[in-house]
This record gives sequence, structure tokens and C-alpha cells, in this order.
Amino acid sequence: MTTPTLSATADLMPLLPEIVLIAGAFALLMLDLFLEDSRRVVTHVLALVVLGIVIAMIATGTGGHGTVFSGMFVRDVMADVSKVLIVLVSALSLLYAWPYLRERNLYKGEVPVLVLLATAGMMMMVSAGNLLMVYLGLELLALCSYGLVALNRDDGLSSEAAIKYIVLGSLASGLLLYGMSLVYGATGTLDLAGIHAASVQVADRALLLTGLVFLVAGIAFKLGAAPFHMWLPDVYHGAPTPITLFISAGPKLAAFGMAYRLLEDGLGPMSEQWQLLLAGLAAASLIIGNVIAIAQTNLKRMLAYSTVSHVGFLLIGLAGGEERGYAAALFYAISYALMSAAAFGSIVVLSRQGFEADKIDDFKGLNARNPWQAGLVLCVMASLAGVPPFLGFWAKLLVLGAAVDAGLVWLAILGVVCAVIGGYYYLRVIKVMYFDEPVGELPPPRKDRVVPIVFGVNALALLVLGLFWNPIIAWCQLAFA
Repeated sequence: MTTPTLSATADLMPLLPEIVLIAGAFALLMLDLFLEDSRRVVTHVLALVVLGIVIAMIATGTGGHGTVFSGMFVRDVMADVSKVLIVLVSALSLLYAWPYLRERNLYKGEVPVLVLLATAGMMMMVSAGNLLMVYLGLELLALCSYGLVALNRDDGLSSEAAIKYIVLGSLASGLLLYGMSLVYGATGTLDLAGIHAASVQVADRALLLTGLVFLVAGIAFKLGAAPFHMWLPDVYHGAPTPITLFISAGPKLAAFGMAYRLLEDGLGPMSEQWQLLLAGLAAASLIIGNVIAIAQTNLKRMLAYSTVSHVGFLLIGLAGGEERGYAAALFYAISYALMSAAAFGSIVVLSRQGFEADKIDDFKGLNARNPWQAGLVLCVMASLAGVPPFLGFWAKLLVLGAAVDAGLVWLAILGVVCAVIGGYYYLRVIKVMYFDEPVGELPPPRKDRVVPIVFGVNALALLVLGLFWNPIIAWCQLAFA
């Protein structure tokens, strides 16, 4: 007979990356008590070291795969693939954040701690095997994100964004929790595997369907899909740019993982119903996101509405279902996380104290001032627009192919039309960089070298990975094999 101690130890093994991450966050929180503002680079570097260790642990399979804690926590290939990218994006966010926040006297000890804890929440979401674990991971991410958005306490725009984020985020959590309650009432279990088995022959199907609708609405809220996108523009605009970068990239991967666990692992037998709901949300997101983005003059708000359209493409893959659809959706989530990080990174790298570089007009004549930076921004915008051979092109092609295979030809056609519309506002940024005259004086060059190097690697990766995208999609396909 296995002793309780041995059983508990075995249960903890697949959670080793999460344990190291949370332990690192608490250690940094205690260390920060003894550091002055001038020495906070120590906590920043140590946070990056912790994230690097976690990436190495996940990539090498430390702790092994398995379902532990009575099915509450699932570690499989899908979880590992998602977690590697989530932790990588978190590390990117910290690299972008350091000089930006230090210039504005916003870098406090809680910043890396909140980023680490939010990352832990995202990792829990993609490994959830139980409704309680889904909610625990979601709230850990949400509460940390609220604090990060409100970081600039003296800025009215940031405070307003945080209040809207808290109110609408709480509404989304409420919808999700209510849906979970109804699903539990219909199936009698919180375990996703148990829900999957019970949903085949559930007695009260109307109750289960109602719960499904609320779950999909909660997922759409967290992803930022239309018509539940109203928090995105204000939060993206009001938050400090590196924080916007963080909440725009990693959480999308986590939300995809959560959606997959809830819908496929939990409510898979009802796929006909939820695929129809996702198809409708995808169509609405594509149309609303692209049309409203055209009218924006603020780059952060434009990228917010473009996020809505990108979420539409991600939902196309989920709506397609089957292994090909899920692999395409995961590939899209990975691609978008890297593209979004680079897009907001372009604002960070050009911004200075007193100059945010968050308006499209701020990029006028950038090629005349700095051809290298203009070329990097060109790579980012071309990838977001889906221009071959950049990474964004293959991401769009794969989800559209999955939609056609699933019989959603109308959705694939709509996706193509909206991709063409979306190309306009990305090309507008390219146009002002290369064909408009510079306005005003050139801000002084950056003293730090880290952010320009990180942005250069991030932007060029979109081209390199676009040329060598096969290993990534093979990795994604392996996750659902």
C-alpha cells in the first residue's frame, strides 16, 4: 500500500514548475523589503532568472506528465507547449518594462512579483482538470492584472482603466462562475472528465445548455471577443505600455488553454452546440474589430481593436474542432502572443520620458530618422496583417484551412475578407513611416541597449519563424495527437 506521504510527493512532481515559480515570487517579495529603490534591479534580474529556470524545467519535462490531486491538475503536452510560451512572454514583458518604468519612477518591487504570480495563474488555467482549478487560476491572473494596470496611480487614465478592468473583469468572472454552477447542477461533478462522461446522458439538458452559454460568454470576455470586448480599448490605452504588452499576449494563450479544457475536455459531447456559438463570436469579432480599428488614431487603441479581430481568427480554429482545428488555434495563439509583444514593444522602444509614442502620427517619418527601427516595425505590422512569408500569414492560413475542413466555409470566406480589411490599418502605419515627413524634433536616443536589442530579436523572429514555421506547427499537432 502507498503511504500518504509518498502519494502526496508523487502528486507534487508534475507541479514542480509552478511550485518553483510561486516560491520565487514569495522570496522576491520578502527580499524587496530590504532593498532601496536604486537597487531594485536585483529583484528584476532574479525574476528573470526564476522565469528562465521554469522554462528550462518545462522544456526538459522536469516532474513528468500526469493527472494529479484527484484529477484537478493535468500536465500533458498541450499544457507544456502553452506554458513555455506563457513564461517566455512574461520574461519578454519584464525585459521591456524595466527601462520604461524606471524612467517614469513606476518600477516598484511588486511589479516582478505580480508578473510571476499572474504567470502562475496562467499556468494553472492551461493545466486545469477541475472547475475549481480553472477558477483559481483565472482569479490569480485577474487580481494580479488589476494591480498592474493601476500601477501609475497619479495618472487619471490609468486609474480609470483599472476601475473599468476590475468591474468588467468581475462581471466576466461572475458569468463564468454562474455557468460552472449550472454545469455542476446538471452533471453533479466539478471534474472535467466527469462532466464529459455525464454530459452524454444528462437528465436536465436545458440546464446544461444554459450553463454552456454562460461558460462561453465568460471565455469570450476573457479573450476579448466581440460583443464582450468593451474593456479592451480603455484598458490597453490606459495601462502603462509594458503592462499592456503583458496582458495582451500571455493571457490569450491561457484563455485558449482554459477554453480547450472547459469545452473539449469537459463539454466535448456538446461540441455541435458550442462550436456554433464560437463561430458566431468569431464572425462578430472579425467584423467589429476590423471595422472599428480603421477609425483609430491612437496606436494602442488600434492594436486593442485589432486584438478583437485576432481573437476572431483564434476562435475560428476552436470552432473547427478536431485535432487540426485545435492545433491551428494553438499555433495562432502562440503567433499572436509574439506579434502582440513586438507591436507594443515598438511603442516602448520609441517612447521617452514625456513622449509615449502611442499615436500613429508619432511614427511619421520614422524611416528618415531611424531606418533600422522602421524596418523592424515594418516586420511587425506585416506579420499582423498576414503578409507572407511572416509568421502571421501561416497562422491565418492554418485556421482558415481548419475552418474549411470543418465545413465552415462561410466563416473562412469572412475571415479572408476581414484579413484584407485589416491590412489597411497596418499598412497605414507603414505608410506614415515611409512616406510622411517627420513632425517635431527627434527625441534623444535611448541610453539603454536592452530594449532595442530585445525588440530587434522579437521583430526579426516573426520573419525567421515565418520561414521555418513547420517545427512549431508540428509541436502544436503533437499536443493534440
